[in-house]
Amino acid sequence: MTARLFTLIIKEFKAIWKDPRSRVIVTILPIFQLIIFANAVTMEVKNIDMLVLDNSRSYYSRELISHFENSPWFNSVTLVDTPQQLKEKIDIQQASIVLEIPGDFAAAIKNKTGTAVQLITDGRQTNSAAIIGGYVTQIIQGYAQSLAGTDPKVEIVTRNWFNINLDYKYYSLVSLMALISMVIALLLTSLSIAREKEVGTFDQLIVSPLSSTEILIGKAVPAQLLAWLLTMVMLAISVWFFDFPLAGSLFVFLAADFVALLALVGVGLFISSLCRTQQQAILGVFTFQMPAVLLSGFISPIDNMPVLLQYLTYLNPLRFFLVIAKGVLLKDMAMPYVLLNLIPLALIAALTLSIAGWTFKSKLE
Repeated sequence: MTARLFTLIIKEFKAIWKDPRSRVIVTILPIFQLIIFANAVTMEVKNIDMLVLDNSRSYYSRELISHFENSPWFNSVTLVDTPQQLKEKIDIQQASIVLEIPGDFAAAIKNKTGTAVQLITDGRQTNSAAIIGGYVTQIIQGYAQSLAGTDPKVEIVTRNWFNINLDYKYYSLVSLMALISMVIALLLTSLSIAREKEVGTFDQLIVSPLSSTEILIGKAVPAQLLAWLLTMVMLAISVWFFDFPLAGSLFVFLAADFVALLALVGVGLFISSLCRTQQQAILGVFTFQMPAVLLSGFISPIDNMPVLLQYLTYLNPLRFFLVIAKGVLLKDMAMPYVLLNLIPLALIAALTLSIAGWTFKSKLE
């Protein structure tokens, strides 16, 4: 049995390497995605284009505008003359935020009666609008405080744990390593059996002395090892080229990654057993991939989701692996908390592999 299984694993490695598409998936594509997405995938908002309708045209209004012009967040601050110009430029997305200063701005400041300025943000991009609104509010409050001429009675000192400079690449790199290795594991396993069916060698595999369990193991091991090796390569690139701080245990991270990939391999084998062509398998991977990413906590916190979707995340291996990856790599998470997420991950792996085995056997019968 060992010799037969080893032969099948070697054969699967050769099949993956001889296929040009699989070669690109395993080598070039993941590294390219890591480098590009690490710089592109960010929720920081910079280089903001701002419009100002200055109805006051006074010293005080010009001083307020200068605070925005000197801010590192804003790329350009453009003055307009009419509200119609504001509407037109926001409609075509030439500006992200508008500041309208009232005509009595200077008089209100001199008389200390208080005044209000209006902010208009582009609500089509809700996250960016909220962040930009926070920037503008902070600048206006700082300007108002300088006019008041009083020192704050309470000093606020902020410390950022585990990511001192709030470098968003650290968060992106951890998530990208998990997401890219997930895609590779899913694609390689989902294409394996479908490829055999498409080229007509699946019937030969069935009539061979190999049992259905041996066939599944032979298909799963190469994809598992290649995706696991790829995670190590991406981690090395993150540490050497992006100065990623490796705070925790490398062994714990790789062990958790191995278990997470087992769960994803089970999903890939399940998809592959249902599909007759590689095109169907790829569509199946994308059908699973998008909900898995959305329910992983990568884009939005799980606590912010509807209750029903929060329960569905317990079936998502990415949910638990991202917690382990960020916890271990960025802050050296304690082992009890690692196990709190690793045990559900192992249960999901057992479930997906069992379903894949049952589906494969039923299809053979």
